[in-house]
Amino acid sequence: MRVVIAEDAAILRELLTQMLTLRGHEVCAGVADADTLRAAVAQHRPDVAVVDIRMPPTHTDDGLRAAIDVRREHPGTGVLLFSQYVETKYAARLLAEGSAGVGYLLKERVANVAEFTDALTRVAAGGTALDPEVVTQLAGAGRRTAELGSLTGREREVLTLMAEGRSNAAIAQCLHVSPGTVEKHVAAIFGKLGLPVSEDHNRRVLAVIRCLRGE
Repeated sequence: MRVVIAEDAAILRELLTQMLTLRGHEVCAGVADADTLRAAVAQHRPDVAVVDIRMPPTHTDDGLRAAIDVRREHPGTGVLLFSQYVETKYAARLLAEGSAGVGYLLKERVANVAEFTDALTRVAAGGTALDPEVVTQLAGAGRRTAELGSLTGREREVLTLMAEGRSNAAIAQCLHVSPGTVEKHVAAIFGKLGLPVSEDHNRRVLAVIRCLRGE
């Protein structure tokens, strides 16, 4: 992968750079503010950009706004938002631009290198990667409590993994069950939540998120 990193904390930016480089990826640029991010993506056309939400100059949502600009101006570039806190409204704003090639992870996920690089790879390939904590808070804030309450414990586990952007095969591996079992759980989830069955991976993720948010 060719990656641009936008993170104003120099130590974390360097850590991410070293981690990705050691795994054979090319870090085209490491920048510390939103405007430089826009310029770096335009220059290098990376596969994916890792973007801190709160960056200079205002340290509010500068990174998010730059990420949305990147998505609109360079649709072939995936965007993985990176934050110290769960801010579901920011996840919703990014997803509103389309679910293909987007992600939102907490910074603490960097500690699990395999998990972080797996999420980054999915986003770069046009998939979706949402932090489990984001999914949990979206579900807690959702208004479809009756439908969610009808899910079994296993179905909730599958729903969470679906919303993170994982395929049926990946879910089966995570839960140590067969792909056929996962397919049955997915069908039951869609039925209970009143969602149309879709073979489009990104569309089903967005449909699940919309349901969790009560839209």
